Amino acid sequence: MLLRGVRGATVAADNNSQTILAATQELLIAMLQANPGLATVDIASAFFTVTEDLDANYPALAARGIGWVQVPMLCACEIPVPGGMPRVIRVLLHWNTDRSQADIRHVFLGEAAKLRPDLVQE
Repeated sequence: MLLRGVRGATVAADNNSQTILAATQELLIAMLQANPGLATVDIASAFFTVTEDLDANYPALAARGIGWVQVPMLCACEIPVPGGMPRVIRVLLHWNTDRSQADIRHVFLGEAAKLRPDLVQE
């Protein structure tokens, strides 16, 4: 079995606890749907970042809310690059899988699709 990275990002409408949780849950569910067979028992860890304008809640709390209670998670603040997209929630999942890197589907929702148009699935 190999360890693969699965990327995802979304943009929260505002810096509100419920908005951050809802946007993160929407992203995680979309990542699960885009990668059949991706199950929490196979996720080695999840690393979340948020832009510095999002501090109302932790994205990892959203994951816990959908049952990711055994997954080790970490949240951090993104580097504040001038002119960077605001209110972005990013996640990197470390997935134990037999899939090839080419078979991994990364998910960028809404405005976040502009961050990595090369990875956005049509």
